[in-house]
Amino acid sequence: MDGTLVDSEKLWTIALDDYAAHRGGSLSQRTREDMVGSNMTRSMRLLLVDLGLPDGNSEIAAAASWVARRMTQLFAEGLPWRPGAQEALRSANELGLRTALVTSTIRPLTDLALDTLGHDSFDVTVCGDEVDGRNKPDPEPYLKAARLLEVDPADCVAIEDSPTGVASAEAAGCAVLAVPCEVPLEPGPLRTLRDSLAEVDFAALGDLFTRAA
Repeated sequence: MDGTLVDSEKLWTIALDDYAAHRGGSLSQRTREDMVGSNMTRSMRLLLVDLGLPDGNSEIAAAASWVARRMTQLFAEGLPWRPGAQEALRSANELGLRTALVTSTIRPLTDLALDTLGHDSFDVTVCGDEVDGRNKPDPEPYLKAARLLEVDPADCVAIEDSPTGVASAEAAGCAVLAVPCEVPLEPGPLRTLRDSLAEVDFAALGDLFTRAA
């Protein structure tokens, strides 16, 4: 979702920077990049460590609550689509492709984002607080989505923008359409790189990944 369908990574940067300023510090660029694609708990631990603050469970929970409140404000203002994403999602739906939203974002924020994406745009949604702590890059988010769709992960194409998300999808056995947003992505045997979703013909995805294999 973040950085793939909607350009919300920049909103996360605003919220994280605001929290850092609230605590009297500033977030380093390297740590911010390490957070891309991560779940809330890991991101808050990275944030607190970067700021030189205690990173116990209670401190992580407090930071997560603060950032979630700020993100709720930002998400409520509406989310900008990534280039080609709205058309890609519409094409997938018109073609009758079964779709799952697999995101590291927590459910309350995801539900806000679905006001932009469309609550009926996906057959299933899997959020970062719904995988028993087995978040990306663990394969469980994509494995859970495949179970809910009742499909083999090997028959799925995952669309990802981050190294963390790509690693999760590949570990689950999915082919990956990698469209970088905030951080670069490297080539790999199970992935096809594209600069934008506007470059993708969804009707030809099967042929695309047959050639890439």
